[in-house]
Amino acid sequence: MIHTGKYNITACCILFFILMAFFLASCGKIEESKQEKASLNSPAPDFTLTDIQGKKWRLADLRGKLVLVNFWATWCPPCQEELPSMEALKQGMTQAPFQMLTILNNDRADFAQMLASKKGLSFPILLDPESKVATQYGITGVPETFIIDPQGILREKIIGPRNWNSPGAWQMLSAYLPKPAETVRK
Repeated sequence: MIHTGKYNITACCILFFILMAFFLASCGKIEESKQEKASLNSPAPDFTLTDIQGKKWRLADLRGKLVLVNFWATWCPPCQEELPSMEALKQGMTQAPFQMLTILNNDRADFAQMLASKKGLSFPILLDPESKVATQYGITGVPETFIIDPQGILREKIIGPRNWNSPGAWQMLSAYLPKPAETVRK
């Protein structure tokens, strides 16, 4: 009888600690769920990150421009395959209201710096050391690319590599570029 009582007290204590651990763990989830998440045709979650050169970038500061945000890593072969076409796109868009931002995911800044130097990449490489922006955007792997229109609305999510210098990519991006105001004829 006494042995059963000790068993019940021990079982209740274990259950109590398990429930407390679950409660405490779920407290963080509540805070996390309040965080803005990316969804198509909705405002893109704002972020501020620093690039490998030390410059701060804030997405909201780029309103009025078409923004391509690409999550990648140096250890990812498909990411490396699309880098040259991304550089070609960036160079081809110099006269357009366009900004390319790449975000290094689960990787080292020094590796990205070496790769950028080796491949002659000139676009910004932002650092997201705690993967907060990657979480906001709900990435499932790399590469993943998001197209944000000049009004700050998330318009496209592309999973996997793409030839960014192809006619199809240019056509898709051109559809989101601001149209020049029509000239008034007299």
